[in-house]
Amino acid sequence: MVKKKRAVKVPLAVATFSELSKTANTVSTEVHKHLATHKLTVSQFGVLEALHKLGPMYQRDLAQEIVKTTGNITTVIDNLEKNDLVRREREAKDRRYFLVVLTTKGNKLIKKIYPAHTKQIELAMKRLTKTEQEKLLKICEKLKKNK
Repeated sequence: MVKKKRAVKVPLAVATFSELSKTANTVSTEVHKHLATHKLTVSQFGVLEALHKLGPMYQRDLAQEIVKTTGNITTVIDNLEKNDLVRREREAKDRRYFLVVLTTKGNKLIKKIYPAHTKQIELAMKRLTKTEQEKLLKICEKLKKNK
């Protein structure tokens, strides 16, 4: 006979956080599945997207923009650079800093895949009404605030 586990009462905050995390991971996986065909990771796409939208950026700023550590962003940029999708330009005033810039190849790639990416997001979010999306956006903004 198989012994059944006893259900443990979980605080509402813990249950909510768990569901939020699972949902974000599920939707993210769905939205980003097309990246494999372009041999890109989610982080690599995030860098290309940020540079496409915001222009050249310092590595530190890119890390903040895509919510990665500075150590991780170095590896991501190294791999993008190996594939000739970005290049680092040393800052003339302070040689410790590198500006990350899209190459012609990187610019072509992001312009090619960004519309399909946007479409994937719209399809995933279509499960919610416009009002629900607006409410969720406000809730997310509230959760991001430090206090």
